[in-house]
Amino acid sequence: MSDSDASGEHEQDDSGKQPGVESRPVSAAARRERRASARPAGKSEARPGSTRPSGKAGDKVAKPADAKGAPTPKRDRKAKKASVFARFTRFIREVWAELRKVIWPNRKQMVTYTAVVLVFVVFMVALVSGLDLGFKELIGLVFG
Repeated sequence: MSDSDASGEHEQDDSGKQPGVESRPVSAAARRERRASARPAGKSEARPGSTRPSGKAGDKVAKPADAKGAPTPKRDRKAKKASVFARFTRFIREVWAELRKVIWPNRKQMVTYTAVVLVFVVFMVALVSGLDLGFKELIGLVFG
């Protein structure tokens, strides 16, 4: 065993690359070539054209000739409504299901959010009070 093997270093050839280890492709063309070589034999480089629509974007789809003159069929029966109790129960179940999806804040977040709201409310009260007093004095000077 040599000194370089004991220190954990690996042998390198003259180009600075490790033997048996492929380097990453540098250019986009090299990446595409590497991907193409990694594909299974049955897969082609381009996607099959059969998945795309054959017509142009502005082409209209032809409708059957007999559908144009036929009237829309009317519904004779209306769907029977469930009872008020059943609808209310379903509503409560759906609300409960939606509430289970909510990501609730933890205690630290709640304290932070509450403090932010309280500071904002105090600021707005002070702003409105200051404007009110200012306008009161201004009106007193003008009409006083």
